Amino acid sequence: MPRRINRKLNAFSVWALTLTLSGCIGTGGIAPQGKALPANSLATDEAIQAAAKDAHWPTAQWWQAYGDTQLNHWVEMAVQGSPSMAMAAARVRQAKAMAGVAEAAESVQINGKSTLIRHNWPADQFYGPGELSGATTWDNNASLGLSYALDLWGRESNATEQAVDMAHMSVAQARQAELELENNIVKVYIQLSLNYAQRDIVQSTLAQQQQILDLAQRRLQGGIGTHFEVSQAEAPLPETHRQVDALDEEIALSRNQLAALAGKGPGDGAQLQRPTLTLNTALKLPSSLPAELLGQRPDVVASRWQVAAQARGIDVAHAGFYPNVDLTASLGYMATGGGMLEFLTGKKLAYTVGPAISLPIFDGGRLRSQLGEASAGYDMAVAHYNQTLINALKNISDQLIRRESMDKQQVFAAESVASAQKTYDIAKVAFQRGLTDYLNVLNAQTLLFRQQQLQQQVQANRLSAHAELVTALGGGLRAGNDVPSEQKTAAPVTPKALAFLDH
Repeated sequence: MPRRINRKLNAFSVWALTLTLSGCIGTGGIAPQGKALPANSLATDEAIQAAAKDAHWPTAQWWQAYGDTQLNHWVEMAVQGSPSMAMAAARVRQAKAMAGVAEAAESVQINGKSTLIRHNWPADQFYGPGELSGATTWDNNASLGLSYALDLWGRESNATEQAVDMAHMSVAQARQAELELENNIVKVYIQLSLNYAQRDIVQSTLAQQQQILDLAQRRLQGGIGTHFEVSQAEAPLPETHRQVDALDEEIALSRNQLAALAGKGPGDGAQLQRPTLTLNTALKLPSSLPAELLGQRPDVVASRWQVAAQARGIDVAHAGFYPNVDLTASLGYMATGGGMLEFLTGKKLAYTVGPAISLPIFDGGRLRSQLGEASAGYDMAVAHYNQTLINALKNISDQLIRRESMDKQQVFAAESVASAQKTYDIAKVAFQRGLTDYLNVLNAQTLLFRQQQLQQQVQANRLSAHAELVTALGGGLRAGNDVPSEQKTAAPVTPKALAFLDH
């Protein structure tokens, strides 16, 4: 009985000595300082407060609100075939594979090794191996090695969890890449629609200018006009033709851009027909917007997973201050001499088993530097998350303000076009009856052309504002189904043993 007690005391003494030796290295008070902002602590402006009335988020296919089947086809085609989406998917697979590598370190590791070496000894009476001179022997061995990390301090498990968190982050980043691609497709498509609308305006202006020229020539032939009026009517025609050609160029370039975004060649883009965009459905915002935003925007979710991963990195660094204990064992056959397979006989069997302990006694500050790096990485991740959240709320507020402004501007633009059209019609009739000169007609026409262009630009801005607002809200991708808990993103506390050593 006393002998058993002595054995236990000896084991305890060895363990105490191990902890004492590991205590030679302290953390030096190194700890993270960053603190994540609670979403609801950020003040919202009147635009968000006025809009947050109904608990509705964008649908996953939010671009269908524009009512254009061609747009629907191209967005879906881009999501499936774009190289940028292929790269995002590859990064997700890579991150998952790295998580698998980290997790494998927690399992038992077994390795096998075998060598068969035929040795011919030199026949040299002065320098030879004595009795083996001129002989041929076998030097063979076969072994199995086993190792298992006990992971007493959570180094391996936290490294695995960190890799898994990074995989979650890559998934959220892939969702963000998808959302950005959808947004870019819609914006270029809106620009294509605007180019067509402006081309129509320029074509109408060209037709009107040709009518004015014909009228001026008839007035000259009738003896009531002048050559100066004909010259004035001819002057704007070349510039208007140039504008038509420039808009044709913009249309072709927009088609090429859409094809590139979708991972297609220019030939596919050339098949695009004129867009038929409409937007009659208002986008409703959810109540409690800031808190819900945490679970909807992929970039916010990705930044939260990054914080969680950095938190586990601190735990991994903490574990480095403790002794590392692994179980190791080996089983093998070996023999020098004899036949080729003689080493496999039972007499040649050897085995080893026991713990392997590594003690961080003095490392020149390496462990403290690694902990400092992990703590600083956590602080940077927290700061990035805070900035992402602030920018998200700003972006939503900006787009709400812009959307409200576009709705008002659309009404004013329509009134301006109607007024300019009326002025132009009056000037044209007056010129035809000889009551005014061509300059007044030209000024009225220029004003009408400008107001029509502004109206189309306002309409395009209104469509773009909708796309930007949907993107700011997360695009209906439901990234909130994969958000780390507050506990996972919290800064790790210095273990008591290490905190004691710092004192």
